[in-house]
Amino acid sequence: MNTSIDLVEMRAFVAVVTDGSFTAAAQRLGTDKARVSRIVRRMEEKLGALLLTRSTRRLSVTEVGRDYFERAVSILGAAEAAEAAVAQQTGEPKGLLRLTAGSEFGTMVVDRWIAAFLHQAPKVTVDTEYTNRFVDIIHEGVDVAIRVGTLQDSGLSARKLGEVTYGLYADPSYLARGPALATVSDLTHHDLIMKTPRGRQSWTLLNGADSRTVALTPRAAVNSIIAAKNLALAGLGIAQLPCFMAEPLVAEGRLSRVLPDWAHPPAPVHAVFASSRYMDPKVRHFVDLCVGLFDT
Repeated sequence: MNTSIDLVEMRAFVAVVTDGSFTAAAQRLGTDKARVSRIVRRMEEKLGALLLTRSTRRLSVTEVGRDYFERAVSILGAAEAAEAAVAQQTGEPKGLLRLTAGSEFGTMVVDRWIAAFLHQAPKVTVDTEYTNRFVDIIHEGVDVAIRVGTLQDSGLSARKLGEVTYGLYADPSYLARGPALATVSDLTHHDLIMKTPRGRQSWTLLNGADSRTVALTPRAAVNSIIAAKNLALAGLGIAQLPCFMAEPLVAEGRLSRVLPDWAHPPAPVHAVFASSRYMDPKVRHFVDLCVGLFDT
């Protein structure tokens, strides 16, 4: 009887711990819950140790299981790096590419990058999660994360794709009936639509080297840039929007830019991945394509 653990079994166990359930792990692995459960039970028999404690309500990792998980993640990472190094010899992107991005930027921008990539790489499939939570790409098995804003010092590799620029926009009918708007100070007399964390009610605006932080009372505060755009289109006030979102609406005559010399500081956009030394061809090709298509 073979008592050694193979990589298939190891991947199944890591998926269970990462996703928190046999059902979610089975979905990730493209199999059924019963098979994943049998794999983990067989591993426990081979190892002579309990890796998981199971109940009707929850699944918990034992101390031994947690230690095994950390080592298994390292082993799988090394195996994938070795496979990637060999795959680089052909340079053909293939296999599963796991991606993550913020919910709004993902649906507004990353969607079209993925579509273009899949047209160019017929042997690649993509598994994408758009979420506003911070994704640990190493422990969650993600190949590339698209992140907007200043990066944390995580020790991961990253490539800057470009910058998101911003402007102040409003519906022309609102501007026609509203107070005069010639300076930043005039914003205090206007209805404002703010995408803002609860409690923070100010805009920082730049005009070259000149910076102004303006304390404001919003007419509406939302946690979605898409909602802010929709309220601006409804004529409810001035919103601070990404230019890539707003400028097509300006061209259609549905929005107008105000105080064009003043803008929110641009936000850098990076592709974050585990390593630039042994980049899988599908990761390299996708990141290169994102750079080429970046026009926000």
